[in-house]
Amino acid sequence: QVQLVESGGGVVEAGGSLRLSCAASTSVFADNSMGYFYEAPGKQRELVATITSSGNTHYTDTVAGRFTIARDNAKKTVYLQMNSLKPEDTGVYICHMLGSRSWGRGTQVTVSS
Repeated sequence: QVQLVESGGGVVEAGGSLRLSCAASTSVFADNSMGYFYEAPGKQRELVATITSSGNTHYTDTVAGRFTIARDNAKKTVYLQMNSLKPEDTGVYICHMLGSRSWGRGTQVTVSS
């Protein structure tokens, strides 16, 4: 089982920025697509962004133009740069290795108005 450990969450004012990191324990990190999901209180988990092994990215309409997903295969880490944050972005952000059963525990992001 691959371990995914997120960091970088916190409390920020609306309009601010945060960068999330997700470190993987597997040597095959570079071969796998990665994604960030978002879970708001009382709601289902939703996709935020994905990045393929070759670096192609996809964003939901909600975050396109504000968030950027990137990866560093040498560090086995995927990043989510979050800019122009809004209160509705508040929730737990969870890292996932697509196509696997491996999920991180999540990191809390709170955006105050």
